Amino acid sequence: MMYAEHLCAEQLEVQSDDMAAIMRVHADASVHWVLSFLSADKKKTYCLYEAPSAEAIHEAERQANRPADVIVEVGELRPEQFV
Repeated sequence: MMYAEHLCAEQLEVQSDDMAAIMRVHADASVHWVLSFLSADKKKTYCLYEAPSAEAIHEAERQANRPADVIVEVGELRPEQFV
């Protein structure tokens, strides 16, 4: 299943060492980061994940010390929008 997560924009600033640790935590929880993007006003960050459940993302983000504001299941993803 695909899920979208909303974070505060400043939470996107991550050092490479921190990113490696986050990716390890995500891998342990079967959470795969797909992409992230910033809103036009640069106040909101959205991340797209492939994961078994929203709870898996919440738990992985909690373990990585990156609490998620909102996680919603994505009903349709059209890859041609990203080309």
